[in-house]
Amino acid sequence: MSSALRIAIGTFGRVALLDMDRPLVKHAHAQCHVLMKVEGADTEFDVNGRRVALTDENAVLINAWEHHSYVHRGDQPPTIILALYIEPTWLGAFRGNWQASGAPGFFPQPGGAITPQIRRQVGETAEAMVHAPADAETHERLIGRLMVSIIERSVHWRSVRQSLRSRANALRATDRRIVKALDLMRADPANITSMEALSRDAGLSRAHFFRLFETAMGISPRVYLNTLRVERAVQAVANENRSFSTISEELGFSVPAHFSRFFHDHAGSSPRTFRAVSALRDG
Repeated sequence: MSSALRIAIGTFGRVALLDMDRPLVKHAHAQCHVLMKVEGADTEFDVNGRRVALTDENAVLINAWEHHSYVHRGDQPPTIILALYIEPTWLGAFRGNWQASGAPGFFPQPGGAITPQIRRQVGETAEAMVHAPADAETHERLIGRLMVSIIERSVHWRSVRQSLRSRANALRATDRRIVKALDLMRADPANITSMEALSRDAGLSRAHFFRLFETAMGISPRVYLNTLRVERAVQAVANENRSFSTISEELGFSVPAHFSRFFHDHAGSSPRTFRAVSALRDG
């Protein structure tokens, strides 16, 4: 069963060292997402309908709110993956316009060849997470070096627009009924009982709602809602001591086992293992 080996959490966002031996469902993240192979079998991801190889020579690069899934064949050996979920405000400290990493289109391609230098940096970051799980300062320094190397190689970063203006303009152009639905989902994801009810609350038929939402956001409302739920779940599991049943109920799961399956399918690890590994950060 896939599991988290180590978790690093900080102002940079979240970085997970995942031992993967099963597929992950289609999902998305609010941050830009970089996947690097550490060891094991070559594998691949589906990124917005395109198959992208994850190998010693190729990384998978996923934009914020871009749907993707992990493709793992049953006869394939496990793969250890360094998965980075990086906050745009933190990247903005390196280059001001790198805050655009929180908007669609930051990575022009879903995959990119990596250099021997990047390969070494991946190994150094993974080694530090394994051997010094509580050394947050070293983790952040290594993650910063790695992200700078990846962006400078894979992104036309000098011509990237500041994200604030483009995102504000995009939101202003979004149908007000979709904006209402977004507000409802962000305010309380657990209170969204069905897509039919959400479309009614937005004043649209289900089919029309789905069409408008995917046009505006690039992903389905269900994937968007699950993204909000899993991000809240990750924060609660990693940083709080509340029971999983309490977290499960708060996020709208009627049965704790459903929450555990949802968490594993989206985060690549059971909540119990994720919490245990996260606790290693405290030494």
